[in-house]
Amino acid sequence: MKNSINIGLVALAISSFATFAASAQEIEKIEIKTVYPTRFSVGVDAGLASGRLNTNYNWSLGGSIQADIPLSSNSLFATLNAGYTTVFADKNLSPAPEDINLIPVKAGLKYFLINDIYVQGEAGVSFILNKKDVGYSNSASFLYAPQVGILIPVGEKNRIDAGVRYESNTRFTQSGSSGNIFALRVAYAFGF
Repeated sequence: MKNSINIGLVALAISSFATFAASAQEIEKIEIKTVYPTRFSVGVDAGLASGRLNTNYNWSLGGSIQADIPLSSNSLFATLNAGYTTVFADKNLSPAPEDINLIPVKAGLKYFLINDIYVQGEAGVSFILNKKDVGYSNSASFLYAPQVGILIPVGEKNRIDAGVRYESNTRFTQSGSSGNIFALRVAYAFGF
């Protein structure tokens, strides 16, 4: 009986050692991945009205905050962007229309082609804050915004994020046309 217990203990020890050795080899195969931080930016957005929007409105000015969340390595990011924009009416018209006040909320992807040069695509919603003042029937409109930009280093962990985009809002009214803006965003980015 003692011999069978000793044989059982030896077999258990060998089995445990083999399992531990196999686990250690698997642990060695695990790659340590670099974790890239979420980047944040706060910026100024300025633009020129285009298309049919240009008949009553000249330009836009606003501000935005953005988070760039890394998806893979340091070249692909998910973006979340929210801001406030005023599209200024042409005051030379009689009667002059009211300015349009918008809160754009967007999500998208940012891909770095080379080093600090990127392309970005976003989609979301523009909430119209003063729809009654401007005579619009919709409270919100779908928007999309392709963009190209560059990051300019201003310190070890900070950048200036400068991008040019075409932002298109779908109809503000049931029978109206889209509201398009060519815009420039210059932002202070941190978290690199």
